[in-house]
Amino acid sequence: MTSQMRYFKPMNDQHHFKFTPSVWIVPVFLVLVIWSVFLAEDRFNLDWTTHGIYPRTWQGLQGVLLSPFLHGDLNHIANNTFPLFILTAALIYFYRDISLKVLVYGIVFSGLITWVIGREAYHIGASGLIYVLVSFIFFKGMMTQYYRLMALSLTVVMLYGGMIWYVFPEVDRQISWEGHLAGFLTGFVFAAIFKTPDYKKAIQYEWEKPDFNPEDDMFMKHFDENGNFVNTPEPEEIEEEIPPTTVNYVYTYKAATDDNKSAE
Repeated sequence: MTSQMRYFKPMNDQHHFKFTPSVWIVPVFLVLVIWSVFLAEDRFNLDWTTHGIYPRTWQGLQGVLLSPFLHGDLNHIANNTFPLFILTAALIYFYRDISLKVLVYGIVFSGLITWVIGREAYHIGASGLIYVLVSFIFFKGMMTQYYRLMALSLTVVMLYGGMIWYVFPEVDRQISWEGHLAGFLTGFVFAAIFKTPDYKKAIQYEWEKPDFNPEDDMFMKHFDENGNFVNTPEPEEIEEEIPPTTVNYVYTYKAATDDNKSAE
């Protein structure tokens, strides 16, 4: 019996990663709602900013659910809706089973944290949810150690890694760094507590099996009782006597007839 390592191949990706209509329907729905609210404000000359998060006031709690759909100007909404669409689609495709939790709880908890730590001003915009998605996708991919999800994490870093600066105060007084920080922390916590399927099985070695017998293992035979490496004796060559082979020959004689006799 020889010592061998057994590598278990990753489970079929198609079992976990499937392109379903929800991959694009949900992001499109979110974007349409956000743009509909913005266009309605612009068309009817409305200002719904006061429905955003206003920290530490009871009225400001309504913004926990409403603020992601409110935006101040065209530049604000344009900068938010494109990454929201891409990140939401990636979330649903790669983390379908927990995507709804991340989206709904992400809005709620990032909003509540903003309500607690925010400045006394109205905080609006979907950037808090975007930070939830960036943080969750990055950290969860690193935690799974699965090559596809790690590649997704690195892609998110390359595309949106510069966003990390906007979780710090004084970088830009016009943005809600509190909302960004709240979203970033929420995504990190979700990555730690939300469970995902086992995308690959652990490597199992022969000596980890319960029926492993070291006396039968060729590698273990190279060690003596003190743990010192020794060469195993070469097997003795046994000479076998080959018995002589007896070959029986059968001769057939054909008697000559008168017709076959040659004339003299």
